[in-house]
Amino acid sequence: MPSFIPNILISDCWGSAGQVTFYHRDGKCYWKNKPASEFSETSRQLDQAQLHHRALEAWRSLEHKVQEEWNRHSDPVVSHRPPFDGTSRISGYNLFVSAYHGFAQLGDEHIPAPAAFVEFPVFVANYAGTEEFGPDGGIIKFRVEMPECLEPERYRLLTKLQFTSPGRGRQPGYLRNFIASENCTSDDCIVSVPVSNIRSQWNVEGGLFQVHCRLLLLDSRTGYRSQYKKIPFLISL
Repeated sequence: MPSFIPNILISDCWGSAGQVTFYHRDGKCYWKNKPASEFSETSRQLDQAQLHHRALEAWRSLEHKVQEEWNRHSDPVVSHRPPFDGTSRISGYNLFVSAYHGFAQLGDEHIPAPAAFVEFPVFVANYAGTEEFGPDGGIIKFRVEMPECLEPERYRLLTKLQFTSPGRGRQPGYLRNFIASENCTSDDCIVSVPVSNIRSQWNVEGGLFQVHCRLLLLDSRTGYRSQYKKIPFLISL
């Protein structure tokens, strides 16, 4: 992809402007044409848009003193967007919306109470096989390891998946969320992630698929989520 060349007016870029998206890889800024998803206004997308609208309305309904409390909790939280020098922070609004979406993913949509952001445990998650797979879905198993985590039971694995034919690249706009059925049971455990409608969601055919996967932890107490890890693997249906 073309790289962005800093100049005297603009030292760095991120996000989208018009039909161009700027992104970072290995500390360097690149740009590309903004992808246009073929999944236009599907029922799932509409559900997500409505969920986000409810989160915005919930934020607006808060008393100002409660919003200020969210702002205080967000002060130490480092943003995952540039600049990556540790000076970038998120707002209380960002933290609230993240918690609202997190609880919704856990099946417990509600207005969250302000809570301090606790650093997530170091974790490793890897593909561990399939179970009960039929023509268009089943259960994907992941092994989750959280060495030295004192409370692994508070975390749930959230996956963002895209299925393609083998060798095809990942497209972030095609990632779809699938969450583990239950919280982790220990600092080294196997969790089950139900996945459905594979062929219809990604318009893929055949029996062998490349799976592009992002893995995150959801904190069931706060609704917050960790930074993601990426793993690819092959799966046969």
